[in-house]
Amino acid sequence: MMGEIKTIGVVGSGQMGSGIAQLGAVHGLDVWLLDTDPGALSRATKSISASIHRMVSKGHLSQAAGTDALGRLKCTSNLEELSTADFVIEAIVESEDVKKKLFVQLDKITKRSAILASNTSSISITRLASAVSRPLQVIGMHFMNPPPIMKLVEIIRGADTSDETYNETKALAERLGKIVICSQDYAGFIVNRILMPMINEAFFTLYTGVATKEDIDTGMKLGTNHPMGPLQLADFIGLDVCLSIMKVLHAGLGDGKYAPCPLLVQYVDAGRLGRKRGIGVYNYSKVPETVKKPSPRL
Repeated sequence: MMGEIKTIGVVGSGQMGSGIAQLGAVHGLDVWLLDTDPGALSRATKSISASIHRMVSKGHLSQAAGTDALGRLKCTSNLEELSTADFVIEAIVESEDVKKKLFVQLDKITKRSAILASNTSSISITRLASAVSRPLQVIGMHFMNPPPIMKLVEIIRGADTSDETYNETKALAERLGKIVICSQDYAGFIVNRILMPMINEAFFTLYTGVATKEDIDTGMKLGTNHPMGPLQLADFIGLDVCLSIMKVLHAGLGDGKYAPCPLLVQYVDAGRLGRKRGIGVYNYSKVPETVKKPSPRL
Protein backbone atom coordinates (compact mmCIF):
# COMPACT_ATOMS: atom_id res chain seq x y z
CA MET A 1 0.00 0.00 0.00
CA MET A 2 2.62 2.54 1.01
CA GLY A 3 6.25 3.02 1.92
CA GLU A 4 7.70 4.53 5.05
CA ILE A 5 5.65 7.30 6.64
CA LYS A 6 7.55 10.59 6.19
CA THR A 7 4.87 13.28 6.44
CA ILE A 8 1.91 13.34 8.81
CA GLY A 9 -1.01 15.71 9.01
CA VAL A 10 -2.61 16.55 12.36
CA VAL A 11 -6.02 18.21 12.22
CA GLY A 12 -6.96 20.24 15.31
CA SER A 13 -4.37 22.24 17.25
CA GLY A 14 -5.81 21.93 20.76
CA GLN A 15 -4.00 20.19 23.61
CA MET A 16 -4.16 16.76 21.94
CA GLY A 17 -3.40 17.86 18.38
CA SER A 18 -0.48 20.10 19.32
CA GLY A 19 0.94 17.34 21.55
CA ILE A 20 0.73 14.79 18.71
CA ALA A 21 2.29 17.27 16.25
CA GLN A 22 5.15 17.87 18.69
CA LEU A 23 5.77 14.12 19.03
CA GLY A 24 5.92 13.71 15.26
CA ALA A 25 8.34 16.60 14.75
CA VAL A 26 10.64 15.47 17.58
CA HIS A 27 10.75 11.95 16.12
CA GLY A 28 11.87 13.11 12.68
CA LEU A 29 8.58 13.35 10.78
CA ASP A 30 7.50 16.32 8.69
CA VAL A 31 4.29 17.57 10.28
CA TRP A 32 1.44 19.70 8.94
CA LEU A 33 -0.62 21.02 11.86
CA LEU A 34 -3.98 22.23 10.62
CA ASP A 35 -6.61 24.34 12.33
CA THR A 36 -9.31 26.59 10.88
CA ASP A 37 -8.71 29.05 13.74
CA PRO A 38 -5.45 31.01 13.19
CA GLY A 39 -5.44 32.08 16.87
CA ALA A 40 -5.46 28.44 17.99
CA LEU A 41 -2.61 27.69 15.57
CA SER A 42 -0.43 30.48 16.91
CA ARG A 43 -1.10 29.37 20.52
CA ALA A 44 -0.19 25.80 19.53
CA THR A 45 3.04 26.92 17.84
CA LYS A 46 4.04 28.87 20.95
CA SER A 47 3.32 25.97 23.31
CA ILE A 48 5.14 23.42 21.09
CA SER A 49 8.13 25.73 20.75
CA ALA A 50 8.23 26.35 24.54
CA SER A 51 7.94 22.62 25.20
CA ILE A 52 10.79 21.74 22.82
CA HIS A 53 13.00 24.49 24.32
CA ARG A 54 12.26 23.01 27.78
CA MET A 55 13.33 19.54 26.57
CA VAL A 56 16.58 21.02 25.24
CA SER A 57 17.29 22.98 28.45
CA LYS A 58 16.70 19.83 30.54
CA GLY A 59 19.04 17.83 28.32
CA HIS A 60 16.31 15.47 27.02
CA LEU A 61 16.97 16.70 23.49
CA SER A 62 20.11 18.11 21.83
CA GLN A 63 20.09 21.68 20.57
CA ALA A 64 20.42 20.39 16.99
CA ALA A 65 17.51 17.95 17.41
CA GLY A 66 15.37 20.73 18.90
CA THR A 67 16.09 23.06 15.99
CA ASP A 68 15.43 20.21 13.53
CA ALA A 69 12.07 19.42 15.19
CA LEU A 70 10.92 23.05 15.04
CA GLY A 71 11.94 23.17 11.36
CA ARG A 72 9.81 20.10 10.60
CA LEU A 73 6.60 21.65 11.89
CA LYS A 74 4.44 23.60 9.45
CA CYS A 75 1.10 25.19 10.32
CA THR A 76 -1.80 25.81 7.98
CA SER A 77 -5.51 26.59 7.78
CA ASN A 78 -5.72 25.14 4.28
CA LEU A 79 -6.82 21.49 4.13
CA GLU A 80 -5.32 21.13 0.61
CA GLU A 81 -1.83 21.17 2.19
CA LEU A 82 -2.55 17.67 3.54
CA SER A 83 -2.37 16.26 -0.01
CA THR A 84 1.29 15.38 0.69
CA ALA A 85 0.61 13.55 3.97
CA ASP A 86 1.17 9.78 4.22
CA PHE A 87 -0.88 9.58 7.41
CA VAL A 88 -3.46 11.96 8.89
CA ILE A 89 -4.51 12.06 12.56
CA GLU A 90 -7.74 13.87 13.36
CA ALA A 91 -7.89 15.47 16.83
CA ILE A 92 -10.90 17.78 16.56
CA VAL A 93 -14.07 18.14 18.65
CA GLU A 94 -15.56 14.86 19.97
CA SER A 95 -18.62 14.87 17.69
CA GLU A 96 -19.40 12.07 15.24
CA ASP A 97 -21.05 14.41 12.70
CA VAL A 98 -18.19 16.93 12.69
CA LYS A 99 -15.57 14.17 12.41
CA LYS A 100 -17.47 12.48 9.55
CA LYS A 101 -17.61 15.75 7.59
CA LEU A 102 -13.85 16.15 8.01
CA PHE A 103 -13.20 12.54 6.93
CA VAL A 104 -15.23 13.09 3.74
CA GLN A 105 -13.01 16.13 2.94
CA LEU A 106 -9.79 14.28 3.82
CA ASP A 107 -10.88 11.36 1.64
CA LYS A 108 -11.03 13.71 -1.38
CA ILE A 109 -7.79 15.62 -0.66
CA THR A 110 -5.28 13.04 0.58
CA LYS A 111 -3.41 10.58 -1.62
CA ARG A 112 -5.11 7.21 -2.13
CA SER A 113 -2.51 5.39 -0.03
CA ALA A 114 -2.89 7.68 3.03
CA ILE A 115 -4.23 6.28 6.29
CA LEU A 116 -6.91 8.32 8.08
CA ALA A 117 -6.76 7.99 11.87
CA SER A 118 -8.96 9.45 14.58
CA ASN A 119 -7.80 10.35 18.07
CA THR A 120 -11.37 9.84 19.33
CA SER A 121 -11.71 8.55 22.88
CA SER A 122 -15.08 6.86 22.34
CA ILE A 123 -16.67 7.36 18.88
CA SER A 124 -17.16 4.32 16.61
CA ILE A 125 -14.34 3.94 14.07
CA THR A 126 -16.60 1.73 11.93
CA ARG A 127 -19.15 4.56 11.64
CA LEU A 128 -16.44 7.14 10.81
CA ALA A 129 -15.04 4.76 8.17
CA SER A 130 -18.49 4.36 6.60
CA ALA A 131 -18.30 8.00 5.44
CA VAL A 132 -15.26 7.46 3.16
CA SER A 133 -14.27 5.48 0.09
CA ARG A 134 -11.33 3.79 1.87
CA PRO A 135 -12.75 2.09 5.02
CA LEU A 136 -9.82 -0.35 5.04
CA GLN A 137 -7.49 2.61 5.73
CA VAL A 138 -9.43 4.12 8.65
CA ILE A 139 -8.31 3.42 12.22
CA GLY A 140 -8.52 4.80 15.74
CA MET A 141 -5.28 6.09 17.26
CA HIS A 142 -6.16 7.27 20.75
CA PHE A 143 -3.30 9.15 22.45
CA MET A 144 -3.53 9.83 26.18
CA ASN A 145 -3.34 13.38 27.54
CA PRO A 146 -0.73 14.93 27.41
CA PRO A 147 0.56 13.03 24.32
CA PRO A 148 4.28 13.91 24.68
CA ILE A 149 4.36 12.44 28.22
CA MET A 150 1.87 9.55 28.37
CA LYS A 151 3.38 6.29 27.14
CA LEU A 152 0.19 4.67 25.82
CA VAL A 153 -1.51 4.69 22.44
CA GLU A 154 -4.75 2.74 22.13
CA ILE A 155 -5.26 1.55 18.55
CA ILE A 156 -8.84 0.75 17.55
CA ARG A 157 -9.72 -1.43 14.60
CA GLY A 158 -12.98 -0.68 12.83
CA ALA A 159 -14.99 -3.50 11.23
CA ASP A 160 -13.07 -3.03 7.93
CA THR A 161 -9.63 -1.86 9.09
CA SER A 162 -7.02 -3.90 7.20
CA ASP A 163 -4.08 -5.71 8.81
CA GLU A 164 -1.76 -3.53 6.74
CA THR A 165 -3.34 -0.33 8.13
CA TYR A 166 -3.09 -1.72 11.66
CA ASN A 167 0.59 -2.68 11.20
CA GLU A 168 1.50 0.74 9.71
CA THR A 169 -0.28 2.53 12.59
CA LYS A 170 1.36 0.36 15.25
CA ALA A 171 4.79 0.99 13.66
CA LEU A 172 4.13 4.75 13.64
CA ALA A 173 3.08 4.74 17.33
CA GLU A 174 6.21 2.78 18.26
CA ARG A 175 8.37 5.18 16.25
CA LEU A 176 6.85 7.94 18.43
CA GLY A 177 8.11 6.01 21.47
CA LYS A 178 4.71 4.66 22.54
CA ILE A 179 3.48 1.33 23.88
CA VAL A 180 0.51 0.08 21.88
CA ILE A 181 -2.63 -1.73 23.02
CA CYS A 182 -5.29 -2.82 20.54
CA SER A 183 -9.04 -2.61 21.05
CA GLN A 184 -11.96 -3.80 18.97
CA ASP A 185 -14.50 -1.13 18.06
CA TYR A 186 -16.92 -1.17 20.99
CA ALA A 187 -18.07 1.90 22.94
CA GLY A 188 -15.31 3.34 25.13
CA PHE A 189 -12.64 0.95 23.76
CA ILE A 190 -10.43 -0.29 26.67
CA VAL A 191 -9.26 2.61 28.80
CA ASN A 192 -12.45 4.67 28.97
CA ARG A 193 -14.67 1.59 29.21
CA ILE A 194 -13.02 0.93 32.58
CA LEU A 195 -11.99 4.44 33.69
CA MET A 196 -15.23 6.38 33.08
CA PRO A 197 -17.53 4.07 35.09
CA MET A 198 -14.98 4.38 37.95
CA ILE A 199 -15.15 8.19 37.74
CA ASN A 200 -18.96 8.00 37.50
CA GLU A 201 -19.04 5.74 40.59
CA ALA A 202 -16.88 8.27 42.45
CA PHE A 203 -19.53 10.89 41.62
CA PHE A 204 -22.27 8.58 42.94
CA THR A 205 -20.21 8.11 46.13
CA LEU A 206 -20.11 11.88 46.55
CA TYR A 207 -23.75 12.34 45.44
CA THR A 208 -25.10 9.87 48.01
CA GLY A 209 -23.02 11.40 50.81
CA VAL A 210 -20.84 8.35 51.44
CA ALA A 211 -17.76 10.55 51.95
CA THR A 212 -16.23 13.94 51.19
CA LYS A 213 -14.53 14.54 47.84
CA GLU A 214 -11.16 14.71 49.58
CA ASP A 215 -11.67 11.34 51.30
CA ILE A 216 -12.89 9.69 48.09
CA ASP A 217 -9.76 10.86 46.23
CA THR A 218 -7.36 10.07 49.07
CA GLY A 219 -8.93 6.60 49.38
CA MET A 220 -8.33 5.78 45.74
CA LYS A 221 -4.87 7.39 45.63
CA LEU A 222 -3.48 5.64 48.69
CA GLY A 223 -5.73 2.56 48.68
CA THR A 224 -5.19 1.60 45.04
CA ASN A 225 -1.97 3.48 44.23
CA HIS A 226 -3.51 5.75 41.58
CA PRO A 227 -1.47 8.92 40.94
CA MET A 228 -4.57 11.09 41.34
CA GLY A 229 -8.04 10.46 42.76
CA PRO A 230 -10.96 9.91 40.36
CA LEU A 231 -12.69 13.25 41.09
CA GLN A 232 -9.43 15.18 40.68
CA LEU A 233 -8.79 13.25 37.45
CA ALA A 234 -12.32 14.08 36.20
CA ASP A 235 -11.57 17.79 36.75
CA PHE A 236 -8.31 17.35 34.81
CA ILE A 237 -10.03 15.58 31.88
CA GLY A 238 -13.03 17.95 31.88
CA LEU A 239 -16.40 16.99 33.36
CA ASP A 240 -18.10 17.68 30.01
CA VAL A 241 -15.77 15.14 28.35
CA CYS A 242 -16.47 12.57 31.10
CA LEU A 243 -20.21 13.11 30.69
CA SER A 244 -20.12 12.76 26.91
CA ILE A 245 -18.15 9.48 27.18
CA MET A 246 -20.61 8.13 29.78
CA LYS A 247 -23.44 8.94 27.34
CA VAL A 248 -21.60 7.08 24.56
CA LEU A 249 -21.12 4.06 26.86
CA HIS A 250 -24.77 4.15 27.98
CA ALA A 251 -26.10 4.40 24.41
CA GLY A 252 -23.58 2.02 22.84
CA LEU A 253 -23.69 -0.75 25.44
CA GLY A 254 -27.31 -0.26 26.53
CA ASP A 255 -26.71 -1.11 30.18
CA GLY A 256 -28.18 0.98 33.03
CA LYS A 257 -24.90 0.72 34.94
CA TYR A 258 -23.46 3.30 32.51
CA ALA A 259 -26.10 5.95 33.25
CA PRO A 260 -24.33 9.23 34.15
CA CYS A 261 -24.56 10.28 37.81
CA PRO A 262 -27.08 13.17 38.27
CA LEU A 263 -24.40 15.15 40.15
CA LEU A 264 -22.03 14.93 37.16
CA VAL A 265 -24.86 16.14 34.89
CA GLN A 266 -25.66 19.01 37.26
CA TYR A 267 -22.02 20.17 37.46
CA VAL A 268 -21.79 20.23 33.66
CA ASP A 269 -25.12 22.11 33.41
CA ALA A 270 -23.74 24.66 35.86
CA GLY A 271 -20.60 25.15 33.75
CA ARG A 272 -18.40 23.56 36.43
CA LEU A 273 -16.29 21.74 33.86
CA GLY A 274 -13.08 21.31 35.87
CA ARG A 275 -9.63 22.85 35.68
CA LYS A 276 -10.14 24.55 32.34
CA ARG A 277 -12.97 26.62 33.86
CA GLY A 278 -11.32 27.16 37.25
CA ILE A 279 -14.01 25.13 39.00
CA GLY A 280 -15.31 21.56 38.83
CA VAL A 281 -15.52 19.20 41.77
CA TYR A 282 -12.77 21.36 43.24
CA ASN A 283 -12.27 25.12 43.04
CA TYR A 284 -9.08 26.12 41.20
CA SER A 285 -9.49 29.89 41.21
CA LYS A 286 -6.59 31.66 42.88
CA VAL A 287 -6.95 32.85 46.46
CA PRO A 288 -7.01 36.70 46.40
CA GLU A 289 -3.58 38.20 46.95
CA THR A 290 -4.90 40.82 49.42
CA VAL A 291 -4.46 38.49 52.38
CA LYS A 292 -0.73 38.65 53.01
CA LYS A 293 0.75 36.09 55.34
CA PRO A 294 2.74 37.70 58.18
CA SER A 295 6.42 37.42 57.39
CA PRO A 296 8.28 35.31 59.94
CA ARG A 297 10.35 37.48 62.28
CA LEU A 298 13.97 36.56 62.63
